[in-house]
Amino acid sequence: LFLPTQVIKIYSEDETSRALEVPSDITARDVCQLLILKCHYVDDHCWTLFEHLTLLGLERIIEDHELVVEVLSNWGMEEENKLYFRKNYAKYEFFKNPMYFFPEHMVSFSTETNGEISPALILQMFLSSSTYPEIHGFLHAKEQGKKSWKKTYFLLRRSGLYFSTKGTSKEPRHLQFFSEFGNSDIYVSLAGKKKHGAPANYGFCFKPNKARGPRDLKMLCAEEEQSRMCWVTAIRLLKYGMQLYQNYMHPYHGRGGCSSQSISPMRSISENSLVAMDFSGQKSRVIDNPTEALSVAVEEGLAWRKKACLRLGNHGSPKASSQSSAISMVIHRSQPWFHHRISRDEAQRLIIQQGLVDGVFLVRDSQSNPRTFVLSMSHAQKIKHFQILPVEDDGQMFHTLDDGHTRFTDLIQLVEFYQLNKGVLPCKLKHYCAKIAL
Repeated sequence: LFLPTQVIKIYSEDETSRALEVPSDITARDVCQLLILKCHYVDDHCWTLFEHLTLLGLERIIEDHELVVEVLSNWGMEEENKLYFRKNYAKYEFFKNPMYFFPEHMVSFSTETNGEISPALILQMFLSSSTYPEIHGFLHAKEQGKKSWKKTYFLLRRSGLYFSTKGTSKEPRHLQFFSEFGNSDIYVSLAGKKKHGAPANYGFCFKPNKARGPRDLKMLCAEEEQSRMCWVTAIRLLKYGMQLYQNYMHPYHGRGGCSSQSISPMRSISENSLVAMDFSGQKSRVIDNPTEALSVAVEEGLAWRKKACLRLGNHGSPKASSQSSAISMVIHRSQPWFHHRISRDEAQRLIIQQGLVDGVFLVRDSQSNPRTFVLSMSHAQKIKHFQILPVEDDGQMFHTLDDGHTRFTDLIQLVEFYQLNKGVLPCKLKHYCAKIAL
């Protein structure tokens, strides 16, 4: 069976791009698989394709099962829209930790239920066709055709999104229809304050598939990220239902021309053939426990780095120790988690973009104090910033997060330590924010 092909262009965060010739029935998941293989990335099911509407400043996850060519067919000829390929750790996080996504004060039930409803049960209700939880709360809505925004009480039901014309009344006579989601897609706004005059930067909107321009957009704005995430997640669940759960459970059931039959669900060969080994006993053994493997890797890395510093510093030179400390001061610059001189706002944008999951992090130069660094990380859907301070002891410089109780000769050591130990942080460091190149 011959399928017509089309050339699509995919961008990464650093704006490098790659052209791919793909069959017309290729899914977003298949495109991710193709790029993972071509670029030799490890597939951890977090790679995601995004639709980026440049002029409108809007972006959305293209769901794994969606046909990419269909998405492109909704673009106007003159629009400078882009497809982005990057990690999104929060794509299916609501299946793993629903309690973060559905705060109690935003969820109620259409039928009277006895006792407390667990977040897992809320998820089941979204996925079943008979019952549904109701999401409700205040949102700012942009008035059609005007520049002004109005704070209104909204309710999300299976049939669509409604707003109340009288305070928080849910009486049918006070409810007015706002938007359905069958023929619309839900986007998050990237610069709502600047671009649309929104009261906060937590905007999202409904864009009908056949929208003719900005006037057709139904713009909304929440007052905090957790609230926006709850609305957007609930709308995704109501729109796609069980399909989302299947995408999460069976990431390789693509239906495109390069589906699971022609692309094996392997990591790239080089990564797949590497296993952690222990050579310390009489016999060598494979280390199966991932925590043990990680700690062995860290120990080996530290031992190797000490040797490397000695090799680089000890060429019969009296400056050995100062040279090795100079190396430890810059060794982090090549690390994918280090983002040099980015601002606090830019750090927050990057973390939100890659998903507000516990332990997503990056390290950057401090803007207020040139000699220090900042660890920015997410926990409980909030972004926290920790100053990494320099401490001097016996002529040698160290880095510390806890006033010198735990010290590290370089930032790599510090990051590796907090990947294994929570220490003073609210949780361990899990996923680093990196700007990949295609």
